[in-house]
Amino acid sequence: MVNLGSVVRPGDALLWGQACAEPQTLVEALVSQRTSLGGVGCFLGSSYSGIVKPEHADHLALSSYCGIGTNRPLADAGVLDILPVPYSQLGPLIRDGKIRCDVLLIQVSPPNARGEYSMGLAADYLVPALDVCRAIVAEVNDQVPWTHTERVLTKGDFDLALESSRPPAAAPGRPPSELDLAIARNALPFIPQGAVLEFGIGALPDALCSLLTRHEGLRVHSGTVGDGVIELVRSNVVSRVDCAMLIGSPALFAFARENDRVRLRSSEYTHDARVLARQERFVAVNSAVEIDWTGQVNGELADAGYLGAVGGALDFVRAANTSHGGVSIVVAPAKRIVQRLSGPVSVPRSEAGIVVTERGAADLRGCSLKERQRRLQAIATP
Repeated sequence: MVNLGSVVRPGDALLWGQACAEPQTLVEALVSQRTSLGGVGCFLGSSYSGIVKPEHADHLALSSYCGIGTNRPLADAGVLDILPVPYSQLGPLIRDGKIRCDVLLIQVSPPNARGEYSMGLAADYLVPALDVCRAIVAEVNDQVPWTHTERVLTKGDFDLALESSRPPAAAPGRPPSELDLAIARNALPFIPQGAVLEFGIGALPDALCSLLTRHEGLRVHSGTVGDGVIELVRSNVVSRVDCAMLIGSPALFAFARENDRVRLRSSEYTHDARVLARQERFVAVNSAVEIDWTGQVNGELADAGYLGAVGGALDFVRAANTSHGGVSIVVAPAKRIVQRLSGPVSVPRSEAGIVVTERGAADLRGCSLKERQRRLQAIATP
């Protein structure tokens, strides 16, 4: 077991890779050694491992931008401080020290023939963290693919390192349901040929990907991508994928291994307004916890529990609304259209585009509040 006390000082702030990029062995070491570290802060991204538990807040000050995955029990227990900021702000906040990172815990691939370690499954806000941290602790996991990431590391970059061999943490997957496919079919007509696509992960985006096989000239520019892109790239429907992280199955990781058509970039690139402004026919496809009759979107809370995030939706929605030939699409089951939101406004009604459910599509662009209500009620659960 690695001794984190050799690099971590009392009062330090730690940050580590999220989702499939979580360095699980290092996080296990952190929680087991927490009493001897003198009290440290920890910034978590989305998590699927469940390694950090509410009882670990006795010596760890926990914060995150989201309640995704196994972060929700931490939020429900009141031990996770949530930063309600758009994803585009995370990099600048890290660089400015508003989100501190004294020690970075990072999962990397084994080195290539040139001795370069890839960041593997995520670059996102880890790139700015690499630039500002005092120490880098690496978990070299031989089940992590060498991918084309914005930064590569060498052995000399690591202040401490250990080797592991374990499957990356992953969200429980499921195939698209008939409901997912019905929503995807209603969204399909709004995606033009030659579009640049942004979408999240999960069964609904995968359902939409499965219907795009007759499109041509697509690119993907997204925060995350999942398994749905595999066949689109293999069949040349999608020529290139630029994303901040990969979240999916071992099939996705194998597909991305040394694949120069898949590039993992810093969130300072993927979510940057200037970069997004250059994308023509930019189509942002995002989900919602709730959508009210005015077109406002809650992507954060459900049943008073924090399960989502402000995330990148607002960054991408704004870009799609200003892109020549672009469009913002919010996809959700019809039951999620409500008269009033029960949670915060993650995307304001001023950015409303097209809302799609299994019952149809409501184009809210240029519509009055009264007309929005009429169109949304038409595609909501009666």
